[in-house]
This record gives sequence, structure tokens and C-alpha cells, in this order.
Amino acid sequence: MNSREIVVKILNEVLINKAYSNIALDSNLKKYDLNSKDIGLITEVVYGTVRYKYTIDFILNKFIKKGTKSVDPTVLNILRSAIYQIRYLQRIPDFAVVNEAVNLSKKYVSPKVSKFVNGVLRNYLRNKDFEDSSASLEDKLAFRYSFPKWMVKMFLKQYGKETSEKIFNGLNEIPDVTVRVNNIKITYDEVISDLENLGYTFKEGVICPEALRILKGKSIEKNPLFKDGLVTVQDESAMLVATIMDLKKHMKVLDLCSAPGGKTTHIAEIMENTGEVLAFDIHEHKLKLIQDNASRLGLINIKCDLLDATKYKEELNEIADRVLIDVPCSGLGIIRKKPEIKWNKNINELKELIQIQRNIMLTASRYVKPGGMLIYSTCTLNKEENEKNIDWFIKNNSNFKMEKIYFGKVDNIIYNDNETLTVIPNEGMDGFFMAKIKKQW
Repeated sequence: MNSREIVVKILNEVLINKAYSNIALDSNLKKYDLNSKDIGLITEVVYGTVRYKYTIDFILNKFIKKGTKSVDPTVLNILRSAIYQIRYLQRIPDFAVVNEAVNLSKKYVSPKVSKFVNGVLRNYLRNKDFEDSSASLEDKLAFRYSFPKWMVKMFLKQYGKETSEKIFNGLNEIPDVTVRVNNIKITYDEVISDLENLGYTFKEGVICPEALRILKGKSIEKNPLFKDGLVTVQDESAMLVATIMDLKKHMKVLDLCSAPGGKTTHIAEIMENTGEVLAFDIHEHKLKLIQDNASRLGLINIKCDLLDATKYKEELNEIADRVLIDVPCSGLGIIRKKPEIKWNKNINELKELIQIQRNIMLTASRYVKPGGMLIYSTCTLNKEENEKNIDWFIKNNSNFKMEKIYFGKVDNIIYNDNETLTVIPNEGMDGFFMAKIKKQW
């Protein structure tokens, strides 16, 4: 099976069967004996096609008489991946892309369909400077950045045009892998030295003192530093959560929505393997992910247990110095890593999440000691799930007070009026939101 065939197979799994792109890609790449060049091409074309699906489908609808809905799903994904390569990948000759698409459709469907594919792509090549000439700002932005119109409309309403375009640009970036240095086992400078010796190219983090962004080098999971628990993979935005918690040795910390354990283990590391970190999740199989991570990192102060974070547990009442709730959310801040989120979410799903988030906040607040802190975080940029939830909580809980979060002037950080913080996505960081709330009595 050649690389283009694998691309279409993965696209079928993601766009037809609703698989997660990262999981579908990883499982398929492991099945075949591929060189690094093929792996790079497959990864780029899969993510790119999913990322720019709106724009690609808009174009195809202009060149297919009965529209994309009339086309066999596999043929449609052959066309989508071809349009992506022609429009966004300059290094592959157009004729080669067309020939591959024609051959694929002939092999998997029929010679008749291959003529149709050839006709659509040749027609596009004659008109490939095509742009959406719609007068509507929403339509133009949806086409330019390839986002569903409801999402474009929501961001424009919440952030305005300038910041929305920064968000769209950031969410379309190809993310680097970021790692967190495990200060329990090794120093930051030692990791830098080891990565240099192993031939990696990297940059230091923007804010978090443990962050390193890998720009070039082999898969980090094959790196001995990872295997030995000296580093772990985590986006720098997510690292900021533990950073704002004012953690001290020997504290008792609850992480109520903890899987797969990135923030849990970071908390444990900052506390230098002292105190107690109680890590909870609603799914038992996910607890093993936390335990495996903790074991690899050499952390002994983490205890895992099952818990539905929306339901109150009497024995946890006011026992914690810090309670972290990284609540279930729409995930709009991590689209650069999971571009299918653009197409798998809808506005009603976002509304349904808000009550769950508020239930978790109310329950979690009862576990905080007087003088302790509740930390609320999400990987979304929807203000209804973020600032509006915090405003609602503060209005209805007079014994809690906002604590300021400040990292200095950073280009992609917004300090909101209610003392919460929003990270705008860019090439190095996911979109993120966090709030720090102190219990007065």
C-alpha cells in the first residue's frame, strides 16, 4: 500500500467513521513499513486535508455539478487530498498529484470514476487561483481559514475580527512537540545538553521554566530521555496550570479530571514528590494512564481513584489545599492538534457542556480548605465555557475571590477583565483558559 492509499484510508476513518486523527494516524503508520519521508508526507496530507476541509469542499462544490454530497465518500477523500496537495503543498508537481488520484480511483472504484476525478482536478488546475468572492465577512473568513461558519460567527462575536484572525491562524499552525523537564530526576540544562548530543533542534519555552519545544529530531517517544522519565510530552499552555497554583511541599492537592495525567504529574514534580496528589477520573481505564506516567517519571506522591466530578463525596469535604478542575470542554483551543474538532462539534454540544462544568465547579469548591484555592482550566476558547462560567461562580459564591494571574507581557496571552487568563494559540502553544480562585472562609 503506497503513501497516498494510506492517506485515503486514514481520511475515511476520520471523516467518515469519526475516528480521532492522531489515533487513526498513529495506528496506521505502525501497520506499514514506511520510511521517514513517507511518514512525513502521510502525516502532512492527512492533517492538512482535515484542517482545510471546509475550503476544499467549497472548491469541489464549484467543480462538481451535483456537489460533494453526490460523490462516493472514498472518491471524495481522494479528491480532497488531491486538492489539498495542489493548493497547499507547492513541492509536489500538480501532474503527479492528479495521476495518483486518478490511479487510486481506478483501483478502488472504477475506470469511469477515474475519468470523473481526472476531469474535476483538471478543471480546478485551469482555475486554481479560485477564491470565495462572497461579500460576507463570515463567509470570507470561513473560506480563508477553513472553519465552519457557526464557529467563525461565534469567535467574531466574542473576540472581534483582529483577535479572531489570530485565533484562526494559530489553530491552523502545525504544532511542534513540547516536552516538560522532570526536575525530580534531571536539570533543565542537562536535558538541553542531552538533546543537543542526540541531534535535536529545540527552543526554550516562552513562560514555563520546564518547557522545551522540539523543532527537529526523531520521535520523542523513542528518545531515551522520555523512556527514562526525564521528560514528558505536554503542551506549554497546559504546563501553565500547575505553575499558577502556588504549590508548596507537603500540600494535599486534588485533581478531579486528571487523565491522562499531564497536570497531575507536573503538580507532583513541583511538590518534589512530597505531600499527596489525589488524582481522580470517571473512567477506570484512564487511571492506568496516570499510574503509568507517574511510574515512568518516578513519582510516589500520586494516588489514583475513580470519581464522578459532578457528584459530591463527603470524605473530601474541605481537605485540600488546592483543587484543580480541568473540566470537560469543547476543545476548541487544541484544533491545531485535532483538526477534526472543527467538523465534529456543533453549537448545541457547547451549550450542553456548560451545566456539567458548573456542576463540577460547585462540587469541587466544597473540597477546598478555607484559605485554599480552586483552579479552573479548559482547552477551549469559547467564552461561555470560560469567563462566563467564572463570573457565574463568583456571583453565586461570596466566600470565593479571584486571584490575579500574571506572566508579564506575552504576545499571545490575554489578561481578561475578571482576572482570568486566555492563551491565544500560536506555533508553540495551544489555546487555553485558566482561573485561580481563593476560598476566603
